[in-house]
Amino acid sequence: MTNIAVIYYSSTGSTHKLAEAAATAAEKEGAQVRLLRVAEIAPNGEAASRDGASDFQNATKDIPVVTLADLEWADGILIGTPVHFGLAAPQLMHFINSTSKLSIEGKLLNKAVSAFASGSAAHGGQVSAILALHNAITHWGSLIVSTGSTDPVLYKPKNGNPYGASAVVGANPGQVPEENLEAAAFQARRTLEVASVLKTLDAR
Repeated sequence: MTNIAVIYYSSTGSTHKLAEAAATAAEKEGAQVRLLRVAEIAPNGEAASRDGASDFQNATKDIPVVTLADLEWADGILIGTPVHFGLAAPQLMHFINSTSKLSIEGKLLNKAVSAFASGSAAHGGQVSAILALHNAITHWGSLIVSTGSTDPVLYKPKNGNPYGASAVVGANPGQVPEENLEAAAFQARRTLEVASVLKTLDAR
């Protein structure tokens, strides 16, 4: 069985919805899945003051917080972030910055890793946030799994980039268009497929 970790940071729920869709899709394909959230590094900071943030955090408090052990366990990893000035959220980067030990020891080598993002505005930085996460994946020695232009769902009007699933939610945090969720599900299946092949090769 292939192990898939879906790791995300979300303050009001949009990235969480994409992560849930990815985790559900991987489970349906037979993977062992862990849905994991990144801890808030400033519980009383700006993120906590956003509309709906408190209710969302309470609703998802039972989702386990990701640890480095989860990265070691996983054969494939999906990483989700809201957009912050075209970059990944500071909370997620704080976690990624803690992975140096694993990376240096080669414990992230040849894992299949894919990234997705959500934001409030069209062309508001979703692609650049995903590509910024690709930089970290490269340093890990992991293999980047992009969505490509490889499935009909990616051509639906609210989708459209080949790097990873992304959502534009406007002033409606947590209200992710269905076709974006479908793209996240496809991305999870693709990541699982690549991770399974790599795991088979590694076992030889």
